[in-house]
Amino acid sequence: MKFYTYFSRQQRLAVVLLILIIISLELILVLRESTPSNQNKIDPQVYLEFQNEVDRLIVQKRNKSTPKIYPFNPNYITDYKGYTLGMSTTEINRLHQYRAQNKWVNSEKEFQQITKVSDSLLSTIASYFKFPDWVTKSTQKTTSKSYNTIKSFDQKIDLNQATAEQLQKVNGIGAFYSERIIRFRDSFEGGFISEIQLQDVRGLTPEVIENILKKFTVKTPRHVNKLNLNVATVEQLVSIQHIDYELAYEIVEQRMLKEGYSGIKELTKVKGFPIEKLEIIKLYLSIN
Repeated sequence: MKFYTYFSRQQRLAVVLLILIIISLELILVLRESTPSNQNKIDPQVYLEFQNEVDRLIVQKRNKSTPKIYPFNPNYITDYKGYTLGMSTTEINRLHQYRAQNKWVNSEKEFQQITKVSDSLLSTIASYFKFPDWVTKSTQKTTSKSYNTIKSFDQKIDLNQATAEQLQKVNGIGAFYSERIIRFRDSFEGGFISEIQLQDVRGLTPEVIENILKKFTVKTPRHVNKLNLNVATVEQLVSIQHIDYELAYEIVEQRMLKEGYSGIKELTKVKGFPIEKLEIIKLYLSIN
């Protein structure tokens, strides 16, 4: 009754009209929300194409992240290389021990006999083995065959006294390499310490070195005052072949952490150490 008595006729109509507008708007919102929308629907074909593209990109990225293996000589497998190939630490050590005797692996079969790797692993990595040409070419003709036969220590020529003409009689050594060997030898006062230093003569292949050692050896080795690995300074270490300042600092730092080395072979665990040059570096070091 107050509604009719308090408000005028025009005011009552205005209130009723406002209520009707509010109700109408509410109905519109309710109907709109209940009506299914096609805007969020995804075409199944489009979704499938999108998923295929995502899968392709994932595979592509995975392939790029997989390290590519290039042909290599198994005689120079390092700890890291062996690990990436799937070899165990024991298998890698067997190979390094064999190489430490200045022996060479010349076939896949010989590699398996020495390292004891499984047939499955051998079949996976053998296709990347790259042996010297003289190994793969079984019909290769050799010259001066009689000269390359192995002789006793007394029969061999002293490498520190050998002439270029004598070296040129070895199969695979011409005037160029004979002069290079002599220049390298004479770069040290007193010449070679050991035959293993021939590995540092640039360009000499393992088979050529083997031919040299059939007729030559170091009979008068250069005298070297070996450095005590456990007290040598950085400045002393960098005087050794194949050790630069960065490696020398790493060696000293590891020595401090380990409170001294128990053996020279522990150097192979030092970051950046050239494992294939261990036997040469050992010529300059001792453990006291």
